[in-house]
Amino acid sequence: MKKRYDLIVFDWDGTVMDSTAIIAASIQAACRDLKLPVPDDETARHVIGLGLMQALRHAVPDAPEAMYEPLVARYRHHFHSQNESIPLFDQARETIIELHDAGYQLAVATGKNRNGLDHALETTQMGGYFHATRTADRTFSKPHPAMLQELMDELDVPPERTLMIGDTTHDLQMAINAGVDAIGVTHGAHPEEQLRELNPIALLNDFAELRDWFRANA
Repeated sequence: MKKRYDLIVFDWDGTVMDSTAIIAASIQAACRDLKLPVPDDETARHVIGLGLMQALRHAVPDAPEAMYEPLVARYRHHFHSQNESIPLFDQARETIIELHDAGYQLAVATGKNRNGLDHALETTQMGGYFHATRTADRTFSKPHPAMLQELMDELDVPPERTLMIGDTTHDLQMAINAGVDAIGVTHGAHPEEQLRELNPIALLNDFAELRDWFRANA
């Protein structure tokens, strides 16, 4: 079967890496440290995928401006104390390797900063499977289309041959803004009903379903 896409772009946290609960808990712990209002679980999970400063401004909108830099530092303290043990989702590694070996160009578009993504790719030994990456500290944060536009430019792939895979409405809206197809995965930060509202071409529960979808459709 002729490939339907040439470039597949993955979000990282909540899509490839099972980090949603730790990110949300780290946001909440950072707020407690600084005696700021603590966002509930839904709010803390909703901002995952945005750049860190943007995420914290959304999660804690009433914090004094001077508190956001300390909040970033406390968040990183809590997240980094646990990030060595965060696993990839079941079959994520095998799926990405299979797609790489099948000749797809693969990329990552993430709300992480550059150091955070590089560390994750190194510790998971997944860096060699991705042809390009974009992080929120080096370009516009989601849902702005810049990450996808830059990846398509770098890898010389048009929008109609590009597919975005993510677990949040931020990922799906970025894909819409960039004019590319998107698949939503339901094992991450945003609930299925919110993803469905943005009309992805598929909503899948896990990487086993994603592998089957590619074999049947792409």
